[in-house]
Amino acid sequence: MNQDRLRFDLADLAEEVTPVDLRDRALRTSRRLGIQRAVATSAAALVVLAAATGTALAIRPNSQAPAPAGPSVTSTAPPVDSTPTPSVEPSRTPSKGPSSGAGQPQSALTGTRYYLEQTSSRSRIHAVRGTQDRVVHEVVHEGSRCEANTVSVSPDGKRVVWVQDSTDNNMSGVLLMADVGADGATTLAEGISCLGSRPLRWQGDDLLMVQRKNGQSVLYDAAANKQVIGDPGQETDRCWSADGTWLAAVSEGKPYVANGTDLRQYTYTPPQQEAAKWGGWEARSVSMDGRYVAVGWIGTDPSRHDDSFAVVDTTRSRVVDLPGTGAVRSILFSADGTVLLRRGTGITVLDREFTPLGTVAEPASVRNRALLAYVP
Repeated sequence: MNQDRLRFDLADLAEEVTPVDLRDRALRTSRRLGIQRAVATSAAALVVLAAATGTALAIRPNSQAPAPAGPSVTSTAPPVDSTPTPSVEPSRTPSKGPSSGAGQPQSALTGTRYYLEQTSSRSRIHAVRGTQDRVVHEVVHEGSRCEANTVSVSPDGKRVVWVQDSTDNNMSGVLLMADVGADGATTLAEGISCLGSRPLRWQGDDLLMVQRKNGQSVLYDAAANKQVIGDPGQETDRCWSADGTWLAAVSEGKPYVANGTDLRQYTYTPPQQEAAKWGGWEARSVSMDGRYVAVGWIGTDPSRHDDSFAVVDTTRSRVVDLPGTGAVRSILFSADGTVLLRRGTGITVLDREFTPLGTVAEPASVRNRALLAYVP
């Protein structure tokens, strides 16, 4: 009886156990071990071969060992920024090292700066390169009011534009253009307003945004001497980057930057005590990637107010902490990516990350003049 019960229990147990193919498992284990041995053998062979090669190179006469190959680097793509950055020319940021020719430290600004000198009867444009200052253009405006408020230089420093008073004397006139340093002028348009702190605004080197006396914004191609067909929009407080790619403007009271494919709104609250003295603020200069804008006050009268005093990061709506001390007189983002930060002591040149590259002293003849443009 006990033997029968034992047989039944063993039979039940055999039915519950899952059969295992020990042969198949053994074959898989054998193949895995074989692969591991092959890899280890190959690695050992490579080590021996490398050692032998190094020995041969070391004892080979009248020869030099070849330079080792660079390390293999596996790169991981960075996260994609939601704000596309337009392609720009390679940075021409001047070197901070000593000049190989004269043995003197190289200037942090190797390009040309254009300043505006104004008197009651004339507007003179100064071109400063290094420490050399020369007057390159002059606009006469005896008894006229528009010229003093509208003289402007293109971002490439080749053209100068201004509005000449018309006979109706209602703060509008004729839009004129000339090559810097050349005599005479070309008429681009009539009935152009010269009200506001900056009535003429460049979009790149050739396009010019102006406002007619009826308040309509019009875009002109200065190179082709004709109006650009199409509605340029009626946003106010327009300002473009030096290459004309990024626009900073205000629409329905909200400031933004845009480059044709991306639009980013931002906020900025100016110092309350200072804001009460002015008619608001506006963007005065835009970085080449559209991330930063330099802001300045809007004057309450037609006279110029070109000074900007702060930089706003439009991706975070935060004010950038600028290096140095003293009141900021103006901030200009240049075409080569550098930033010109003007104070009473001169110009501090910054890179794209606002790291100082050097300082430049301004000649006394332009120290208190408006900086119109910088051409790298």
